[in-house]
Formats: sequence, C-alpha cells, structure tokens
Amino acid sequence: MSILIDEQTRAMVQGITGGEGRFHTERMLQDGTNIVAGVTPGKASESVEGVPVFDTVSDAVAETGANASILFVPPPFAADAILEAAEAGIELIVCLTEGVPVHDMLPVRRYVDLVGTKLIGPNTPGLISPGKSKLGVMAGYIHKPGSIGIISRSGTLTYEVVHQLTTLGIGQSTCVGIGGDPIVGLSYKELLPMFEQDPETEGIILIGEIGGSAEEEAAELIEREISKPVVAFIAGRTAPPGRRMGHAGAIIAGGSGTAEAKMQALIGAGVTVAASPAEIGASMAERLSS
Repeated sequence: MSILIDEQTRAMVQGITGGEGRFHTERMLQDGTNIVAGVTPGKASESVEGVPVFDTVSDAVAETGANASILFVPPPFAADAILEAAEAGIELIVCLTEGVPVHDMLPVRRYVDLVGTKLIGPNTPGLISPGKSKLGVMAGYIHKPGSIGIISRSGTLTYEVVHQLTTLGIGQSTCVGIGGDPIVGLSYKELLPMFEQDPETEGIILIGEIGGSAEEEAAELIEREISKPVVAFIAGRTAPPGRRMGHAGAIIAGGSGTAEAKMQALIGAGVTVAASPAEIGASMAERLSS
C-alpha cells in the first residue's frame, strides 16, 4: 500500500501552462500519475499533454472529480492558490514553491487545518508512491516499489537515501518531503501514524535537520505510538548557532534546535540514528533483518 496518494488519486496541476508546470506534468504522467486537470486563469481553452486546462480549481473539480493538486505557482500567488484549492474541496495539496512569505502561510495553515485539507510544503520536492503516483519533481526512476516509508526535510538527502535503498533491493512505500520552511503543512507527527497504520510499510526513515522542534516532537510520538523500526539522520551537525543553513527553518537560535539535542531525543525513543548520510540505507537493512 502507500499513504496519501495511489493509483486512484485524481490530480490537478495549478500553473500547468507555465514552463515548470508543463515540464513536470509530462514527467509525472510518465511516472504513472493520473492527472485529470490543469488550472491557469484565462487558459480554459488549452490543454497540456492531453490534460484539459480550466480557469479555476472549482471548475476543474466539478468537471473531473480531482481530489489532489500540485502547485507550480510563483511565491506571491502561492498562498492564494492553496486557499483556492482548499475552498474547492481538494483533499491533498502539494505546494512546491520556495520563498512563500511566512506571513502568507499563517492564515493558510490555519484554514487548511480548519477544513481538514492535507497540505505538503511549501518548499518541498513533493511526494511519490513508486509505481503508483507522483506529485512532485523527484526523479521517479531511482525509486522502487516496496515497504519503507520516508519522511524528510531535505530533498537532496531523500534522493541519496532512496538510491541507497534501491541499490540494496529495498523499495519504498511512499516518500514525503515535508518542506524546509518555518511553517509547513503535514509534519513528522502527522505522517508517522499514517505509516504505522499502513500494513505494507515495514520501516520508516526520518531525515531531519537543525532548527525548530519537529524532530524532538517526533521522538516523543515514536516512543509512545510507533512499533515499526525507525532510522533517522539529522543534517547540520557542524552548523554555527544563529546562521541559517539552506532551508529557512534550519537555524539554531537560543540554544535550541541543535543536531545533538535532536539526535539524543531520537536515540532515547529507540530510533537508530545514522552518523552519516552514507549509513542510512544500511542501517535500515540491519533493522529489518534484526
């Protein structure tokens, strides 16, 4: 099985007629995604790769029954695009956009929580259930259908871990990039129980980084509720305090959010914490065989 997306997902692409939207629509179709609609205001008479384009999300939902959306929308308009999709009843929204203002995301996060819409991102590569569906920009060919769930704040490290697993003959159930901004949608604590409840997910890999408290919160939940083996890696161990490293959310401030604190919390919850990215795949293989 998988979480969040599968063969039955009916996806739309907001911003489908732009360069990025067109390019990745083609790639997502090649990876098996069931894309039923695109949305670009004023382009309702067009189509992209055989996908009909609509002026509004509500029109697309009414005509096609779309239930998921991926956004290729510039930062100034991303928040409104998320709200439009949520108001139209879209169940899952994936916002790839980097640089969405934090103040824009405050009311967005409150609204999607209020209506029960699941949001991935912003500033995410998306998610993929190999062999079933992809709402994102990751290279589908490195993935392999299987039983390991991945939750990550780092797109680059996700690709490295997926390559390790696939090389070892270990497939993935669903890989989710939660995004690297200070305010994002679904986090570890929402996604971990989904993998725990998925009967075909046998293990979970958590890729974290410095800044914030999401990993410590995940450790508390793992200790209480997760029975499946978990392997983790925390990026940014050498980052100096007060300096942002890569993601907007990856900053150590006030003595909190350090890699060491996160690692200790996870180890205390029974998680295997890899010392380097190169050890993550092998660590999961070892946990599965023990």
